Amino acid sequence: MRQSKYYPIMNILKIYFAGSIRGGRDDDALYLEIIHELKKYGEVLTEHVGDDSLNSAGEQDLPDHIIHDRDIRWIKTSDIVIAEVTTPSLGVGYEIATAQNIGKRIYCLFNSSKRTRLSAMIRGSNKLKVFDYQNFDELKKILKDIVNQ
Repeated sequence: MRQSKYYPIMNILKIYFAGSIRGGRDDDALYLEIIHELKKYGEVLTEHVGDDSLNSAGEQDLPDHIIHDRDIRWIKTSDIVIAEVTTPSLGVGYEIATAQNIGKRIYCLFNSSKRTRLSAMIRGSNKLKVFDYQNFDELKKILKDIVNQ
Protein backbone atom coordinates (compact mmCIF):
# COMPACT_ATOMS: atom_id res chain seq x y z
CA MET A 1 0.00 0.00 0.00
CA ARG A 2 1.40 3.36 -1.02
CA GLN A 3 1.26 6.38 1.19
CA SER A 4 -0.52 9.43 -0.15
CA LYS A 5 -1.64 12.69 1.36
CA TYR A 6 -5.18 11.30 1.38
CA TYR A 7 -4.44 7.86 2.80
CA PRO A 8 -1.31 7.96 4.94
CA ILE A 9 0.03 4.65 6.16
CA MET A 10 -0.71 4.46 9.84
CA ASN A 11 1.66 2.76 12.23
CA ILE A 12 -0.53 1.36 14.95
CA LEU A 13 1.16 1.20 18.34
CA LYS A 14 1.32 -2.41 19.54
CA ILE A 15 1.06 -2.59 23.32
CA TYR A 16 1.89 -5.59 25.46
CA PHE A 17 0.02 -5.18 28.74
CA ALA A 18 1.12 -7.37 31.65
CA GLY A 19 -0.88 -7.96 34.81
CA SER A 20 -1.09 -10.73 37.34
CA ILE A 21 -3.05 -13.86 36.46
CA ARG A 22 -1.80 -16.83 38.46
CA GLY A 23 -0.28 -14.50 41.07
CA GLY A 24 -3.78 -13.27 41.99
CA ARG A 25 -6.74 -11.67 40.25
CA ASP A 26 -7.60 -8.97 42.81
CA ASP A 27 -7.02 -6.23 40.21
CA ASP A 28 -8.74 -7.79 37.17
CA ALA A 29 -11.32 -4.97 37.00
CA LEU A 30 -8.49 -2.41 37.03
CA TYR A 31 -6.68 -4.33 34.28
CA LEU A 32 -9.83 -4.17 32.15
CA GLU A 33 -10.05 -0.39 32.68
CA ILE A 34 -6.37 0.02 31.76
CA ILE A 35 -6.84 -2.07 28.62
CA HIS A 36 -9.86 0.02 27.56
CA GLU A 37 -7.80 3.17 28.09
CA LEU A 38 -4.81 1.78 26.16
CA LYS A 39 -7.04 0.80 23.22
CA LYS A 40 -7.55 4.52 22.60
CA TYR A 41 -3.87 4.68 21.63
CA GLY A 42 -3.16 1.40 19.88
CA GLU A 43 -3.64 -2.34 19.71
CA VAL A 44 -3.44 -4.18 23.03
CA LEU A 45 -2.04 -7.62 22.27
CA THR A 46 -3.01 -9.06 25.65
CA GLU A 47 -6.65 -8.08 26.11
CA HIS A 48 -7.36 -11.38 27.86
CA VAL A 49 -5.50 -10.14 30.97
CA GLY A 50 -8.54 -8.00 31.81
CA ASP A 51 -11.09 -10.77 31.26
CA ASP A 52 -13.10 -11.14 34.47
CA SER A 53 -13.86 -14.78 33.67
CA LEU A 54 -10.13 -15.54 33.89
CA ASN A 55 -9.20 -16.71 37.37
CA SER A 56 -5.90 -17.43 39.10
CA ALA A 57 -5.78 -20.85 37.44
CA GLY A 58 -5.02 -19.03 34.19
CA GLU A 59 -5.97 -20.08 30.69
CA GLN A 60 -6.83 -23.69 31.42
CA ASP A 61 -7.69 -24.51 27.82
CA LEU A 62 -4.08 -23.96 26.70
CA PRO A 63 -0.95 -25.87 27.72
CA ASP A 64 1.68 -23.79 29.54
CA HIS A 65 4.24 -24.04 26.72
CA ILE A 66 1.74 -22.62 24.22
CA ILE A 67 0.97 -19.66 26.55
CA HIS A 68 4.70 -19.06 27.10
CA ASP A 69 5.60 -19.15 23.40
CA ARG A 70 2.62 -16.98 22.40
CA ASP A 71 3.43 -14.36 25.03
CA ILE A 72 7.10 -14.24 24.06
CA ARG A 73 6.03 -13.73 20.43
CA TRP A 74 3.72 -10.90 21.51
CA ILE A 75 6.49 -9.25 23.54
CA LYS A 76 8.81 -9.42 20.53
CA THR A 77 6.24 -7.85 18.20
CA SER A 78 5.15 -5.14 20.64
CA ASP A 79 6.34 -1.55 20.50
CA ILE A 80 6.07 -1.03 24.25
CA VAL A 81 5.41 -3.10 27.36
CA ILE A 82 3.21 -1.71 30.11
CA ALA A 83 3.01 -3.74 33.31
CA GLU A 84 0.74 -3.19 36.29
CA VAL A 85 3.02 -4.44 39.07
CA THR A 86 1.04 -3.81 42.26
CA THR A 87 0.14 -7.50 42.65
CA PRO A 88 3.41 -9.46 42.74
CA SER A 89 3.57 -12.03 39.94
CA LEU A 90 6.35 -14.32 38.77
CA GLY A 91 4.91 -14.22 35.25
CA VAL A 92 4.86 -10.43 35.07
CA GLY A 93 8.44 -10.33 36.36
CA TYR A 94 9.46 -12.83 33.69
CA GLU A 95 7.71 -10.79 30.99
CA ILE A 96 9.46 -7.61 32.15
CA ALA A 97 12.88 -9.32 32.18
CA THR A 98 12.27 -10.79 28.73
CA ALA A 99 11.24 -7.41 27.32
CA GLN A 100 14.25 -5.76 28.96
CA ASN A 101 16.63 -8.34 27.46
CA ILE A 102 15.39 -7.62 23.94
CA GLY A 103 15.46 -3.85 24.36
CA LYS A 104 11.77 -2.97 24.64
CA ARG A 105 10.57 0.21 26.28
CA ILE A 106 9.00 -0.88 29.57
CA TYR A 107 6.71 1.10 31.83
CA CYS A 108 5.60 -0.20 35.22
CA LEU A 109 2.52 1.04 37.05
CA PHE A 110 2.35 0.76 40.84
CA ASN A 111 -0.57 1.69 43.08
CA SER A 112 1.24 3.33 45.98
CA SER A 113 -1.97 3.69 47.99
CA LYS A 114 -2.05 -0.07 48.71
CA ARG A 115 0.67 0.22 51.38
CA THR A 116 2.85 -2.48 49.87
CA ARG A 117 6.42 -2.07 48.69
CA LEU A 118 7.45 -2.65 45.12
CA SER A 119 10.28 -5.11 44.55
CA ALA A 120 13.72 -3.50 44.39
CA MET A 121 14.31 -5.55 41.22
CA ILE A 122 11.67 -3.40 39.53
CA ARG A 123 12.04 -0.04 41.25
CA GLY A 124 15.84 -0.29 41.30
CA SER A 125 16.29 -0.97 37.58
CA ASN A 126 17.44 1.96 35.47
CA LYS A 127 16.03 0.22 32.37
CA LEU A 128 12.43 0.44 33.58
CA LYS A 129 10.29 3.48 34.15
CA VAL A 130 8.09 3.12 37.23
CA PHE A 131 5.06 5.33 37.70
CA ASP A 132 3.30 5.51 41.06
CA TYR A 133 -0.40 6.30 41.07
CA GLN A 134 -3.17 6.38 43.66
CA ASN A 135 -6.34 6.53 41.57
CA PHE A 136 -7.56 5.88 38.06
CA ASP A 137 -7.57 9.55 37.05
CA GLU A 138 -3.83 9.73 37.79
CA LEU A 139 -3.35 6.46 35.93
CA LYS A 140 -5.14 7.74 32.82
CA LYS A 141 -2.83 10.76 32.68
CA ILE A 142 0.23 8.52 33.10
CA LEU A 143 -0.94 6.23 30.28
CA LYS A 144 -1.51 9.20 27.98
CA ASP A 145 1.99 10.53 28.76
CA ILE A 146 3.54 7.10 28.12
CA VAL A 147 2.00 6.58 24.70
CA ASN A 148 2.76 10.16 23.64
CA GLN A 149 6.50 9.76 24.27
